[in-house]
Amino acid sequence: MKKSFVVFALALCAVNSPSQAQSPVSPVRPPEESVPVTTSPVQKEFRAAWIATVDNIDWPTKGTVDPETQRAEYIRLLDMHVANGLNAVIVQVRPAADAFFPSQYEPWSEWLTGKQGKPPVPWYDPLQFMIAAAHERGLEFHAWLNPYRAIFNLNKSIPAKTHVTRIHPEWFLNYGDKKYFDPGNKEVQQFVGKIVQDMVARYDVDAVHFDDYFYPYRIPGKEFPDSRSYQQYGKAMSRDDWRRSNVDSIIVLLSKTIKAEKPWVKFGISPFGVWRNNDKDSTGSNTRAGQTNYDDLYADIVLWLKKGWIDYVAPQLYWEFGHKAADFETLLDWWSRNSYGKHCYIGLGLYKAGTSAPWRDKNQVPRMIRAIRNTPNIQGEIYFSSKSFVGNPNGWSDSLRLNYYAAPAVIPEMEWVEKKEVNGKR
Repeated sequence: MKKSFVVFALALCAVNSPSQAQSPVSPVRPPEESVPVTTSPVQKEFRAAWIATVDNIDWPTKGTVDPETQRAEYIRLLDMHVANGLNAVIVQVRPAADAFFPSQYEPWSEWLTGKQGKPPVPWYDPLQFMIAAAHERGLEFHAWLNPYRAIFNLNKSIPAKTHVTRIHPEWFLNYGDKKYFDPGNKEVQQFVGKIVQDMVARYDVDAVHFDDYFYPYRIPGKEFPDSRSYQQYGKAMSRDDWRRSNVDSIIVLLSKTIKAEKPWVKFGISPFGVWRNNDKDSTGSNTRAGQTNYDDLYADIVLWLKKGWIDYVAPQLYWEFGHKAADFETLLDWWSRNSYGKHCYIGLGLYKAGTSAPWRDKNQVPRMIRAIRNTPNIQGEIYFSSKSFVGNPNGWSDSLRLNYYAAPAVIPEMEWVEKKEVNGKR
C-alpha cells in the first residue's frame, strides 16, 4: 500500500509508495495475457484499492486546493475503480495526526489545503463527500488512519499551532526524519481512541482501517528512543515484549471503541506481509525478510486474529512469485492457514509494475488473482495504490475490467459482525 518511504534489506514495503501525480483516467486496450477469459462470475469477493493522501500520492493532486477540482478528481478515481470492477475503497483520512474532516482534536491536513490547520475554501467536509460519493457508486468506504505518525518530515512539515505535537510535546519521539507518538504512553493511547470514536460516531464509514506503521520500521544502527517510557511502564518485561503489549493495548482499545459506537463498523489492519520468519519461530513463514511484524514492528497480528480483536487482515504481499526472500505463493499459503476465521484480503503491489523483470511480466498480477481465488480462507485483494491503475500498466486495468472483474461481486459478509442499523433497525 503504500518510491517507498522505508527501504528494507530484503524487500520493499509501504502502505505509502508515491509516484508522480497523474490524472486518474485509464486508457482502454484489449488484454494481451495468454490466459482464457473468466466466464463464471465470482459471487463473493472483496476488491479494493488504497487511496493515499499523504504527500498527495493519489489524491488530491499536489497544489490542488480548490474544493471543486478536488471533488472532480476524487470522482474520476472512483469511476475508474468502478469501471475496473472494484467494490471498495480504502481512503487515508488521517495521514499524520491531521484530518481530512473537521475535527476537534486534530488540524486540517496540509495535503488537503496546502497548509496544516487551514480549512478548505470554500468550506466543505471532504470525508462526508467521499463517503457519499463512494456509496452512490456501490463502493464500501474504509477510513484509513495512521496510528502513530505525527510529523511526516521534520525538515519540511510545519505543524499548526493546534497540532498535538505543540500541545503535548512530551508525548512524542523523533526517529529519523519523522516524529511519532510514543506507543508506550497511556495518554497517547487514549487520545488515538478519541480520534477514532469521534470519526465513527459522526460518519457513515463501513470500516476503520489501520496500516503497518505501529512502531516504525527500523533504521539501521539507530534504536527507537523510548527508554524513558520503558523505565516508567516496562516493569519486569523485556523491551520487545513491552513494545508488543503496547500495540496489543491500542488494538484492544480501538476494537472496543469502534464496536461500542457502531457494532456494524468493521475493523481491519494492513500489516507488513511477513509475521515472522521460521528461523525465529517454527510457526512463521518460510521467508527471510529483513524485518517482520512481530520482531521489528512489534505487531503480533496472529494474536489479534486469534482473539478476534480485528475483523480482517490485509497483509501487504508486494513480492512476486519466486522472490528469494519472500515468495508470494509461500506467503499466500501462510496467511491462508493463519487467519483464524477472520477475513483475509491480500495487498498487491500494483505500483511495482515495470520496476524489474518479474514486474514487467504481464501475467504476474493475473497469476496472483488466480492463486488467491484457488486458496482457501482468502476473501479478496486490495491494490496499492489507486494511481497505479492510471496508464493501464501491463494491461492490468483491462485484465480486471474485461476478465477477472467483468462479473460483479458482492463483498463477503462477516457473520460475527452485527448488521448495519438502517432507520433505527438492523
